[in-house]
Amino acid sequence: MTPAYVLEESKLIKNLEILADIERRSGAKILVALKGYALWESFPLIANYISGAAASGLFEARLAREEMNREVHTFCPAITAETVADIARLSNHLIFNSFSQLAAYRHRAKEVNENLQIGMRVNPQYSEVTPAIYNPCVAGSRLGVTPDQFDQTQQESLDGLHFHTHCEQNSDALERTIPHFEEHFGRFMAQMKWVNMGGGHHITRADYDRDKLVDLVRRFSDKWGVQVYLEPGEAVGWQTGYLEASVIDIVKNEIEIAILDVSAAAHMPDTLEMPYRPAVRGTAEANEKRYTYRLGAPTCLAGDVIGDYSFDAPLSVGDRLIFEDMIHYTMVKNNTFNGVGLPSICKIGSDGVRRTIRSFGYEDYKNRLS
Repeated sequence: MTPAYVLEESKLIKNLEILADIERRSGAKILVALKGYALWESFPLIANYISGAAASGLFEARLAREEMNREVHTFCPAITAETVADIARLSNHLIFNSFSQLAAYRHRAKEVNENLQIGMRVNPQYSEVTPAIYNPCVAGSRLGVTPDQFDQTQQESLDGLHFHTHCEQNSDALERTIPHFEEHFGRFMAQMKWVNMGGGHHITRADYDRDKLVDLVRRFSDKWGVQVYLEPGEAVGWQTGYLEASVIDIVKNEIEIAILDVSAAAHMPDTLEMPYRPAVRGTAEANEKRYTYRLGAPTCLAGDVIGDYSFDAPLSVGDRLIFEDMIHYTMVKNNTFNGVGLPSICKIGSDGVRRTIRSFGYEDYKNRLS
């Protein structure tokens, strides 16, 4: 049945082997960022290869603790009085976004978890990320303490620093970023036990320079005497599976339009948010092959269009389409806009057998509302 996200376990294992090798050679500890990849059925497998998970709030921290139970590092732009104790209890590291939050909640956090490591997110005021919506160092960013706002009177409360300035980038971007971090925050490093270099490192991509990353991490760690953490999400799920869809109708308005049972807005929102054009297996750009179709969704949003693609043969109702690389930043962001159902979650195991992990229905839609 479609629609369905389909994880290919052998490809996930290949990524995990790469990440485990980076841990071994560099000395860094790698955490899967749940904001990008949270298919928790695979957490026990992931725990065999890397050190833990990076959470962005209470629910992710709880999921990581319950389903993986390795290191849990939590950063949230703002923590509330109602959640700080639970987050602290679940976490190994708690990273604050401001010194006002540190002052307000550090003591409470340490009361419930005396072994909790406390960190601060900093903004090195350098990032090469585009578009701006994904750049945490743009002017006016709410993410991270800038050098002029770093409160030296509270630095004794910190065990480590965290910066996140990357998005789908190679190790050369980190190489250019580190000097900015050191320029602005090197003077605070003497007491630090660790530095978290955040996510966005596309480590499992074929052209990623992993030797450079290993060298950068080792030199940084040796220079400052700290444990380095990396927290990729996309690199864990990169190219590990697909979204399978079906054609449910074909209409014509200047161009042939195939209406599918998947939605860009509901099931792969980054295609509109980034935006980017998802790859569809066996297709080409419009008009490169003989038959061109616009692929659209079953919602009432006029702009819920995936793009124009060309095919070797004409499409028919019932045909299956495969949207490649749809395991990261899909399930974590999908929704039931317009009452469209959520895709099932399936897995092709290492034994080659496809199994359905979970299916969704009306109750899942209803229970999100009231």
